Amino acid sequence: MKPRIRKTIYGGLMTAMLSSPILAKDLTIRVSDIDVTRPGNIMVMLYSKDGYPKNHAKAVSTQNKPAENKTLEFIFNVDISEFAIKVLHDENMDGKVSKNWTGFIPAEGLGFSNGAKLNFGPPSFKKSKLELSEAEDVINISVIYP
Repeated sequence: MKPRIRKTIYGGLMTAMLSSPILAKDLTIRVSDIDVTRPGNIMVMLYSKDGYPKNHAKAVSTQNKPAENKTLEFIFNVDISEFAIKVLHDENMDGKVSKNWTGFIPAEGLGFSNGAKLNFGPPSFKKSKLELSEAEDVINISVIYP
């Protein structure tokens, strides 16, 4: 872990002080139960509380891989103390969760960290969140299809 250097200005002079080290570690997100008969990509999004889980643009980090294997692994360097993961099987590769004819129910496969499930809408950050200090090095998430 590298210490973070904090720069402070005192009376026009800039000084650098060492602050406490940033917590960061590499985590492997293992996505399983992928339906390889469906086209598209598997998107894995790492979120802080802000924007979770609907606003994909606010994801801290996003990775994509073709949905060619039943299980895929993604490695994220996580440096936030609380986070949540969303997995989307983006069949039409538009970067959004497509809905069925109701306009409400997802038509594509989804998965969430901490085993959180859809229940009249997406799970809350509170139900999906993981603590970096307690997170296993490998986080398993299954894709659930409608």
